[in-house]
Amino acid sequence: MSVQVKICGLSTPDSMEAALAHGADYVGLNFFPPSPRYVTPAKAASLAAMARGRTKIVALVVDADDALLKDIADAVKPDYIQLHGSETPERVSAIKALTGKPVIKVIKVGGPEDVGRATDFVDVADLLLFDTKAPASLKNALPGGNGIPFDWSLLEGKRGFMLSGGLSPGNVAEAIRVTGAPMVDVSSGVESTPGKKEINLIAKFIEAAKAAR
Repeated sequence: MSVQVKICGLSTPDSMEAALAHGADYVGLNFFPPSPRYVTPAKAASLAAMARGRTKIVALVVDADDALLKDIADAVKPDYIQLHGSETPERVSAIKALTGKPVIKVIKVGGPEDVGRATDFVDVADLLLFDTKAPASLKNALPGGNGIPFDWSLLEGKRGFMLSGGLSPGNVAEAIRVTGAPMVDVSSGVESTPGKKEINLIAKFIEAAKAAR
């Protein structure tokens, strides 16, 4: 079975169609306003309409309040809610109950202690996504999409997760080889500038990930 691929931070019809045409298993829409990939629920709804029935739609939020979560659930009707903030296990359970959607919880990794923290969410999240914890020295860092990988060897022995953080067409096959990740996620690694997706890079990333193992 080939590796599943998520293309995140899609914000235009052209980039969405490219992800769909090249076989993305998941597409991500970003609802964090400081991000260059941010989309409003109204804009996301039109993009989601392109994807519905063709792939799984993921709504990415960062410490979102109940009002925003309800707005997204009603307008966009995503298949998953991705939590990229400081949400606790209790908050994850509350969001699942509020939205009626399965949840992807992001674990930000800087060292082995962060990977260990993932056990707190095993029983409440439907899927764990390991991403890079932004270094303190990085100015204006985003919760994700900073284009920095972490030490993939920290995931040795892990099963059933999604891998993100600094992945690109050039390194995704090696990342899959080292971690055994069954799913990978990319945003900045298929962009020419922050927020601007490149069609050819989307195609190359999906091809490289699907050919890996």
